[in-house]
Amino acid sequence: MLYSLIRKFFFALDAETAHGIGMSGIDFLGAAGFAGLLAKPVTPCPVEVMGLRFPNPVGLAAGLDKNGEHIDGLARLGFGFIEIGTITPRPQDGNPKPRLFRIPEAQGIINRMGFNNAGVDRLLENVRRAEFPKKGGILGINIGKNATTPIDKAAEDYLICLDKVYNDAGYVTVNISSPNTKNLRELQKDEALDDLLAQLKARQQQLADRHGKYVPLALKIAPDLDDTQIAAIADALRRHRFDAVIATNTTLSRAGVEGLPNGDEAGGLSGAPVFRQSTAVQKKLAAALAGELPIIGVGGIMGGEDAAEKIRAGASLVQFYSGFIYRGPELVAEVAATLAQVMARQ
Repeated sequence: MLYSLIRKFFFALDAETAHGIGMSGIDFLGAAGFAGLLAKPVTPCPVEVMGLRFPNPVGLAAGLDKNGEHIDGLARLGFGFIEIGTITPRPQDGNPKPRLFRIPEAQGIINRMGFNNAGVDRLLENVRRAEFPKKGGILGINIGKNATTPIDKAAEDYLICLDKVYNDAGYVTVNISSPNTKNLRELQKDEALDDLLAQLKARQQQLADRHGKYVPLALKIAPDLDDTQIAAIADALRRHRFDAVIATNTTLSRAGVEGLPNGDEAGGLSGAPVFRQSTAVQKKLAAALAGELPIIGVGGIMGGEDAAEKIRAGASLVQFYSGFIYRGPELVAEVAATLAQVMARQ
């Protein structure tokens, strides 16, 4: 009830302005000890994935906290893990505003942010100030390439970021699936993907030796893939012994938002309209992987049953972002409670 009132206020504001105010509010309430006003107690449901032990399988997807400025405030809402980023080697402004659009009639969001972020060094300053990772909280760091880096040099940006974040990350996500950086999705294609994964995996081993610890690597893929592409990506992930795959990012499809206000804006569509498409891709990916590496299911989770469907379709963990905007922090507890029941029956 409280969040529904708060949401009316935020939805009267420009989406990006509301986002900034909302995140500051979460920080304030958490620091003041009032996180319980927004969030309910979360059902424990420990799971082990990627060699990491998660207190519950409910994660925050990348994009909400790009620079890692709000880690502790978000952690107090009960997430089992938090993913920050996408971060790039150098700071960049991203695409021109406005670039974030709500579609309330469909519980959707379109964004064309363009990896706006303060750069990897600033993110690391924020991570090292946060208490959550120091207390054993699992923090994923999502890495990408700068917009000005040519696509044939993209691997260099990913390696720079991996080098820098490795020792501070619980796991690292390689984002090659945002639709808002020119040509980025070309990296999902056979030869380009093979080359990128090979370089990242070799560097991961070097860093594991240097730091004396193994930090898992996950790949985040798009929902706009055909069956042949899904099979090829699964083969590449197995061949290069990646640790996990995140399925999926936002979609270029406009199915479910045709004719609605903001529905024809350019960018990636997330929220309820992407649920079926992302879950279908995840299910095919799970079949192709045959259990050889875990899947983190993301895309359109607006309630506990949506998350349960991701688990039944082969996911080991789930994440959401748009659902958090529409449902608020209560979604964390709802999803955790539902998944505790689902996983107990498995």
